Amino acid sequence: MTEIARSADGTTIAYERVGAGPAVVCVDAAGAYRAHGPMRAVAAALADACTVFAYDRRGRGESGDTQPYAVEREVEDLAAVIAAAGGRAHVYGFSSGGLLALRAAAAGVPIDRLALLEPPLGEEGGSALTGEMRALVDAGKHAEAAAHFLAAIGVPEEYATPDPGLVAVAPTLVYDCLLGDATSLDLIARVRTPTLVIDSEGTTGPLPDWAVTIVEALPDGRHLSLPGSWHGVDDADLAGALRDFYYAQS
Repeated sequence: MTEIARSADGTTIAYERVGAGPAVVCVDAAGAYRAHGPMRAVAAALADACTVFAYDRRGRGESGDTQPYAVEREVEDLAAVIAAAGGRAHVYGFSSGGLLALRAAAAGVPIDRLALLEPPLGEEGGSALTGEMRALVDAGKHAEAAAHFLAAIGVPEEYATPDPGLVAVAPTLVYDCLLGDATSLDLIARVRTPTLVIDSEGTTGPLPDWAVTIVEALPDGRHLSLPGSWHGVDDADLAGALRDFYYAQS
């Protein structure tokens, strides 16, 4: 059942909850939302041990999209969902959703433990991709923008054709580019929250190296590789790793 949290700027953020136990909030990757992405399956795999909150990031699914966009507003969105979850939570962030979770932790949002699957690193000073994506979206070329984004981030050719669900939220891909540009290693080094960074043994390109770089920057970071495909691992394996980490005593 869809529930609504209200962010600090008044934006409505749609979420759902499943399971029973300590609260875990899931933060989606670029282009993903509850009806289009992996989080419902992750939530189902965790539901035997946790109360899992999955939400639509702003501009996606049933959530609002108050303008102008700012990364800080997305941090407030996550904070609003955590407030709805009881005021504190563990957080799981996938890909650029992991960057958002890191920024929230750095800003003091009450996150007990943080787990990330293959968060990317942006380019200091901003990337060319951000400007290219903004130009395509401003021109109304949403399908072209989605295809360009997938190619630019190194998605293998067999996965690189955007589906209608991704095209529908193409404007929000600019948000993820801005999020990447705004998340530096200096910021990550300010995150005191115990953090697990996971990568897939099936991922090629820079993502596994970025996972190690991020762990090395974190004051309390640890690294785990799991069997999997490109930029993804089995839901059951992921859920087992998350349960072990969230329930760890030290």
